[in-house]
Amino acid sequence: MSEEKYEYNGHGEGSYPDFIKESQTAYQAAGDPALERLLAKKQGEYTIEDYYALPKTCRVELMDGVIYNMTAPTYRHQGVGGELFVRFHQYIMDHQGSCFPFMSPIDVQLDRDDKTMVQPDLIVTCNRDEVRERVYYGAPDFVIEILSPSNTLKEQNRKYHKYKNAGVREYWDVDPWKKLVTVHDFEHKKEPAVYTFEDKVPVGIFRGDLEIDFAEIYENIQFLYE
Repeated sequence: MSEEKYEYNGHGEGSYPDFIKESQTAYQAAGDPALERLLAKKQGEYTIEDYYALPKTCRVELMDGVIYNMTAPTYRHQGVGGELFVRFHQYIMDHQGSCFPFMSPIDVQLDRDDKTMVQPDLIVTCNRDEVRERVYYGAPDFVIEILSPSNTLKEQNRKYHKYKNAGVREYWDVDPWKKLVTVHDFEHKKEPAVYTFEDKVPVGIFRGDLEIDFAEIYENIQFLYE
């Protein structure tokens, strides 16, 4: 989850996110029909068609028709994400598995509908048929979101329920600032397990054969904490 990923502007009727408001004059001057359609809608009414109509410079997620602003991730965020991706990729290649990891920015059409498009920080899929040209269609087997200091419990719960209800087998919250990892094993209906950056965390979808050594990850990126 990118820094300030869930900054959300405007729940009120007729309101829209700041990135649309800030671009309003320029786009209307150009007579842009896509922006005019966006401005005619309220939060909760947006669709994937609107998501793709936004300027490429906009970084957003769409959940249940609501657009959420995203900002660029920090180096600490990227450092943790890169270290995690390398470990998942290496394990899968070593074991010649059918699964495959992908890291953000990626579009995931989580609910297979036209109201939700999320961008997890890292996914692992064991169903390659769901990988389309521009989107992953459905629920990945495994998802990691990297939290930021601004994330609230309410914001974390929103993603938690989306992934659980969509059929994600395992979901990790990784907090580089508190140095905590929360593992949600939806497949086996286990209670969340909390680890620190001193622990080795087993990956449930691989039956614990892969353990992510967060002490090693922290050692590699410790300069980002200085």
